[in-house]
Amino acid sequence: MTATTYLHPDRIFDGQALRAGYVAVQNGTVSALLDTLPTGTEPQTLRGTLTPGYLDLQVNGGADALVNTSPTAAAMQTIAAAHRRFGTVAVLPTVITDAPEVLDAAAEAALQAHGLPGILGLHIEGPHLSVARRGTHAARFIRPFDQRTLAIVQRLRAAQVPVMITVAPEGVSPGDIASLVKTGAVVSLGHSDTTAEHVRACLTEGATCFTHLYNAMSPMLNRTPGVTGACINSTAYTGIICDGIHVADEMVALALRARPLPDTTFLVSDSMSTVGGSDHFTLYGNEIRLVNGRLVNAEGSLAGAHITMAESVTRLINVLHIDPATTLRMASTIPARVIGRNPGLIGQSLNDLLLLNPDWTVAKTGLA
Repeated sequence: MTATTYLHPDRIFDGQALRAGYVAVQNGTVSALLDTLPTGTEPQTLRGTLTPGYLDLQVNGGADALVNTSPTAAAMQTIAAAHRRFGTVAVLPTVITDAPEVLDAAAEAALQAHGLPGILGLHIEGPHLSVARRGTHAARFIRPFDQRTLAIVQRLRAAQVPVMITVAPEGVSPGDIASLVKTGAVVSLGHSDTTAEHVRACLTEGATCFTHLYNAMSPMLNRTPGVTGACINSTAYTGIICDGIHVADEMVALALRARPLPDTTFLVSDSMSTVGGSDHFTLYGNEIRLVNGRLVNAEGSLAGAHITMAESVTRLINVLHIDPATTLRMASTIPARVIGRNPGLIGQSLNDLLLLNPDWTVAKTGLA
């Protein structure tokens, strides 16, 4: 008979709300949440808030490893380990627009890394994007959606590897999104300069997500909602970068108030290799440098972000004054739902739990 142990943190985030109580653990996994303890048992007291670890669905790199320049399973493990130090217990390694051979290699790496701790699958961001809204993505590699990419997604999904793929509505033809959805991939719309009407057609075809709201998408104006307005007004999921650089704090708060359904906006870092690494890296043969918290390329464009999920959480709570439970859902529950993972505390490994300080910073990653 398996022995049950009990934890008694100051507060518990159960995946939906903050509560008091006790956490029952069997075989290193949370088995139940209790209001009272069984007679004769003694809990282990924990100072802080116990929560599921953070999940990041858009991670380009970490610890000087970058998916595009090192599309290997070993690099993905390095990236996952770098982010775990800061409370992100699992990542979706992200390969951005590049030569077809780079995407091939990244897909092979994701197949090799499937099932390894901390690696959720693969996020394919590009190359089927809008040149006008490419951001730091190299224009020379942007191309219309093709059978080569579809075959890669089909192969990954046949092996049960979770896939998110970001496409611009301009980069696909009618039926392409439906073909991707049929594989079980999550289709996200982003890096687009199109109209709200075009976006809605893509949502009807099966796209269920948007990539980094506000960034690399046509803006919301009084008579033209653009991709931004279409996203905010939709019931689809969307990621958002909350570093105070990519999106003004006021605009983050506005979007959270305006969206028609709660719990459809989640945090992403869009972080590069500088998290846990040095202050520069090379992408497309050009040096990207960290300057005053900004990662910028030679054109002066933002080239990914230098922030962790933990920093995003504390910014939302302490600077924007977003409700803590809402914020924790944005960092763990909602991304789990998007990618098909367990969104609650029950069933989580002790190794994937966080203990948070009173100011919501991470005190400890993993309790095993």
